[in-house]
Amino acid sequence: MEGKRIGESTIIMAQLMNPQDANPAGNVHGGVIMKLIDNAAGCAAVRHARSNVVTASIDRLDFHNPVFVGDLVTLRASLNFVGRTSMELGVRVEAENLITGKRRHTASAYLTFVALDGNGRPFTLSPLVVETDDEKRRNQEASNRRKARLAEKTKEKQCQADMNCLV
Repeated sequence: MEGKRIGESTIIMAQLMNPQDANPAGNVHGGVIMKLIDNAAGCAAVRHARSNVVTASIDRLDFHNPVFVGDLVTLRASLNFVGRTSMELGVRVEAENLITGKRRHTASAYLTFVALDGNGRPFTLSPLVVETDDEKRRNQEASNRRKARLAEKTKEKQCQADMNCLV
C-alpha cells in the first residue's frame, strides 16, 4: 500500500464567529470551538482514508486564549500518526481580530479517528509518509501518546475483569 504525505490531507478551515456562537460571558462558547476542531480533524482524516471515519477519542484539548464574537477563527488540522486502522490528528486554532489584524493561538487538540469501510468496519489505512524534522517529531510524540492510550485501555480492561474498579 502506497503511503501518503501529511500535506496531502492537511485541512485549513476558517469561520467568522457570530453572536449565536457566544456564551453568557460574551465569549465564543468552548463547545463551538470543540465542534469546529472535530469537523476540521474529521475532514483531514477522511482525506487520508478516503472513506468514512469516526471520532474515537479526544486525547487532549487545551484552550489558551478566548475567542470573541467578530473574530475569524482559523483551524489547521493535520495527521501526526497513522496506525493500522486509526490515526491521530493535531488541530491548531487561531483567532484573528479582523479590524486590528492581531492573531492569537486560542486552542490545540489531539484527536483519534478510525476509518470505516462500506460495512462500518475498521479497515487498513495507507501509511503516513513523514519527511521533515518537525513531522518526525510530531509522529514520535503521537506514537508515545498512542502507547500510553493502549496501556490505559489494557489497565481498564483488567480492572473490569477483576470487578474491582470504581469507574
